[in-house]
Amino acid sequence: MENSITISAQELVKEFHTSRGDIRAVDRISLSVCQGETYGLIGPDGAGKSTTIRVILGLLNRSQGRSSVLGFDSQNRPYQIRERVGYIAQQFGLPSDLTVQENLQFFADIHNVSRTDQLKRIPSLLDFAGLSEYQKRPAGKLSGGMKKKLALACSLVHEPQVLLLDEPTLGVDPISRREFWNMLSNLRAEKGLSIFVATPYMDEAERCNHVGLIYQGRLIASGTPAQIKKKVPGHMLEFTPSAMNACLKLLQPLPGVLEVQTYGTAVHLLVDDAGLRRSQVQAAMAAQSVQWSGMREIQIRMEEAFIYLIRRQEAQNGC
Repeated sequence: MENSITISAQELVKEFHTSRGDIRAVDRISLSVCQGETYGLIGPDGAGKSTTIRVILGLLNRSQGRSSVLGFDSQNRPYQIRERVGYIAQQFGLPSDLTVQENLQFFADIHNVSRTDQLKRIPSLLDFAGLSEYQKRPAGKLSGGMKKKLALACSLVHEPQVLLLDEPTLGVDPISRREFWNMLSNLRAEKGLSIFVATPYMDEAERCNHVGLIYQGRLIASGTPAQIKKKVPGHMLEFTPSAMNACLKLLQPLPGVLEVQTYGTAVHLLVDDAGLRRSQVQAAMAAQSVQWSGMREIQIRMEEAFIYLIRRQEAQNGC
């Protein structure tokens, strides 16, 4: 059914029992993914992204709450879920001594895909992934980007209805990441797949229909990329100062300054009113003999929103 919910979590909790006490890795997370939607779970390292995916998939038992995929309960019906889901783990292992084609056959056999269906699907997947001319090459001899494409092809060989991807492009060059995401977009458009992906890359989050920001196991923001960015108040000024350390020290206490972020040699300054504060910032820097260039107002991006929301949460937690 169109717009039906394919992935669901309500008040989901996962606790690990250790010698130092209980650790709550997932803390009352609620989310849903609709058919044909790409949901991006973003957050810093150790925030709980991978644990959330594993609990939803049924690889880990939950401690509290509910979770399901395609109507099957994650804890009670994990095998029914895995039959219908394509999954790429953070450390997805391809048998390096098998060729590209042999890897596809291997994963097809794991999922009990018949030989007749393999003969139809594997050539199509090789073409889809741009690997047809490399089908005889051992997986261990592929580039990082090509390995990711092969991993995606292997996860699709049993024609799943849902994809769960745990940081699938980690460590891959930007061009290969773009190609991988183009493949995901085509899958969603052509087959109506639901895609649930954990990613550390903000440009990838921009390509999702819906984004959830997880921090210390909690979902602290959720919405479309545009809605997430609107959670950041004020306006963003960008400029390049001549002396970064001196500039940062004088900017922080200025009235109307909400956030100071650095990007290489540039400063991104979140202020309550760009028109009013621009001249005040310039005057303050001039008084301290700090020169600058290229001051302009820019659109708030997902990366700035991510940093702002994390810092706000840390301040609320007293970190």
